[in-house]
Amino acid sequence: MVNRRNARCLAAYSGALLLAYGAVAIAETAAVAETADEPTETERFDCRQLAEWERPESPLEWFERSLWAGHCHVFQARAVRIGIDGVRTLALSRDIQDGIEREVARFLDGPPVFFERRGHIGRMSWSNGEPEVPASPAGMARHIEQYYRLSMGSDERIANRSAVRLDIEPLDGLRFGHRLWLDEHTALPLKRELIDDRGRVVETFQLTELQPPQLYQGGVVLDASPTPPRQAWRAAWLPNGFLDQPVDTQTDRHDPEIGHRIYSDGLSTLSLFVEPIEEGRERLIPGLHRLGISLAVVRHVVVDGRPMQVVAMGELPPRVLAQVAESLTWREASE
Repeated sequence: MVNRRNARCLAAYSGALLLAYGAVAIAETAAVAETADEPTETERFDCRQLAEWERPESPLEWFERSLWAGHCHVFQARAVRIGIDGVRTLALSRDIQDGIEREVARFLDGPPVFFERRGHIGRMSWSNGEPEVPASPAGMARHIEQYYRLSMGSDERIANRSAVRLDIEPLDGLRFGHRLWLDEHTALPLKRELIDDRGRVVETFQLTELQPPQLYQGGVVLDASPTPPRQAWRAAWLPNGFLDQPVDTQTDRHDPEIGHRIYSDGLSTLSLFVEPIEEGRERLIPGLHRLGISLAVVRHVVVDGRPMQVVAMGELPPRVLAQVAESLTWREASE
C-alpha cells in the first residue's frame, strides 16, 4: 500500500516523466512535455502528402500511418480515461503553428489539472555518431515489429466514426499488450486499451467526441539528432528492444538533483530516476508501489559512501522494473 508521503513523492516522479516525454498512440495527445526550440537547420515532414498515400493494408502500415496522422492533424476532442484508479474525462486540443506541434489536455473532473506539450517529430534514439537516426513514426513501426505481433481485429464505431482495430501482442512476457482503434479515414487513434501480462485491461483511453480533424497544410519540424548526455550511472540490463530516448529531461520544473532517463520499445515506456538521499529530503519506502496504472520499484543503495534512491517506473510487469532497478551500475570517477 502507498501511504500519503509515498503517493506525494511518486506523483512528483510521474509529473517529471510526463513533462519529459509524451506517450505513443492515443496517450500522446494527453502528454505533458516541452522540447527545445526549433533547430537552426530544420528538417520537415510535409503533412500534405498524407492525403495522397494509399489506404494502409497491413497492420504495420496502419500503425505507422496512425503515428504520422497524430503529428499532422489539428483537432479538438473530448475523451474518457478508465483505469484502476477510476474514471476521468478530458478536453483535448491539438494545433500546429509554423511546424511546431502543441497539444493540450485538461481534466474536466476531479482535481483541476492542465497538461501541455510543445515539440517536434522525435527520433527513435540518440545519434551516438550515427549519420542518420530515423524519425519516430518510420523507425518505430520497423522497431516494434521485432517485439510485438500485430493483427487486424473487427471494425467498430468509436466517437461516431468508423474505426479499424489493431491487436498488438507482445512476443515475450517483458511488456504489456495494446489494442488500438484507428479512424478509418484519418488513421488517428480513437481508442486504446492497455493489457497487462495477465491479459487484463488495465486502462482504456477513448475519444467520445471528435470535431472533424483538419490535415495541416505544411511541414512539421523533425528533431535534430542529439547526442546523449553523460551520466554517472547506467542500466546494465533492459528488456530487448528498449532504447534510450533522446529526450531532454532537465526542465525548469525538474529537480536538478534527480537524474532521469527514459527508455522505450516504441509502445512501452520505462523511466529511471536516481537521486541522493539527503537529510530532511522526502524519500520513498523501498519496494513495489502503484500510482494509477503505473508501477514503481524503489531501491536504496550506497555509492561511494553516499546513499542513493533508485526509482524504476512504467507500465511494465513488476519483475521487469525490479530487474532494471537492480542492474544499475556507476562509472568510476576517472571514466
